[in-house]
Amino acid sequence: MKLSVVILTHNSAKYLDEVLRSAAFADEVLILDGGSTDTTLEIAQKHRVRVEMQTEWLGFGPQKQRAVDLALNDWVFVLDSDEVIPDALRTEILTVLNNPKRKGYFVPRLNYFFGKPIRHGGLYPDATLRLFNRRHGHFSSDKVHERVVLDSEAGRLCSPMKHYAYESVSQFIDKQNRYAKLGSKPNRFKAIVNPFWTFVRMFFLKTGFLDGWEGFVIARLYSQYTFWKYIQRPEIQ
Repeated sequence: MKLSVVILTHNSAKYLDEVLRSAAFADEVLILDGGSTDTTLEIAQKHRVRVEMQTEWLGFGPQKQRAVDLALNDWVFVLDSDEVIPDALRTEILTVLNNPKRKGYFVPRLNYFFGKPIRHGGLYPDATLRLFNRRHGHFSSDKVHERVVLDSEAGRLCSPMKHYAYESVSQFIDKQNRYAKLGSKPNRFKAIVNPFWTFVRMFFLKTGFLDGWEGFVIARLYSQYTFWKYIQRPEIQ
């Protein structure tokens, strides 16, 4: 089965060279760019990739579906511009595609926060459906927290992809504040209760304390994001 790796970019130069090198095994690598003004397109030109433009932001779900629709092959792997496919995952993908038993597969993700891989707090294996046959699946229309809707039960791969989640607290706050606006659900009661529960669940129940100081900071930041989500007014699109 031939494979297309599809990637959304917008000023994504920081990790893009490593990302594209990790995806080079695919039959096609397609970038759907949202109007980058940094060196994203220059980096893309150095690799064997196809670049399409979609400067009107549609939201994460519709934008990713647009990229999937543009791919040449039915089997697609949707990769973010800060995610890398390690050798073990590449081997597993190629093995599965030799004789697919399912129409789609969840892929675990190892998130790096502040330069450290995080394996607790509910952040690992963080599996998402990324490898699928587009004849049998599509992205939801959600503008944030989008998901792939498959017409049958999905399988699961074992090898994780590498995700450069956040390098600093300020980067986390900036990104999650944008997400909070996109996915806001104003509710005063939940704004009071849910942040506390988020911290307890991540740091204690999901053993985030095993990640040390980083685990504490992450649980604290996610509780703050939960607060933002319930006090922000929805962003007008």
